Amino acid sequence: MKKVTGIGGIFFKCEDPDEMKQWYQKHLGLQTDKWGTNFEWRQADQPAKKGFTQWSVNSKKSSYAGSADQQFMINYRVENLEALVGQLRKEGVQIIDDIEKHDYGKFAHILDAEGNRVELWEPNDEEYDKIVEGRTK
Repeated sequence: MKKVTGIGGIFFKCEDPDEMKQWYQKHLGLQTDKWGTNFEWRQADQPAKKGFTQWSVNSKKSSYAGSADQQFMINYRVENLEALVGQLRKEGVQIIDDIEKHDYGKFAHILDAEGNRVELWEPNDEEYDKIVEGRTK
């Protein structure tokens, strides 16, 4: 079974998310919106298919990207999240929530060996593309 297929996103904490997004926009050219930005790419084994990597900043007070001392959270793109979560559970990995389903994919969160929150995403890139296109219009 294929597990991780790529990086789905990077989420990090900062004092002032809006200021941070403006800094990255001004100095590094990221076209940010209220969520951050997306990097679009083509899938190596299916070049006609798009893929996306999300870049996002969160307030230091946010628990979304993990505990107060965790500054970054990586989102990994996976295949067959339900089977993977079942396998991880059997292996003793701590699953910290139920699988969340959206039009643009399924999500679950686990803790790694040092207690860092990790996000697993089984994407529906066709639906995610519609969201990205809607943001840029």
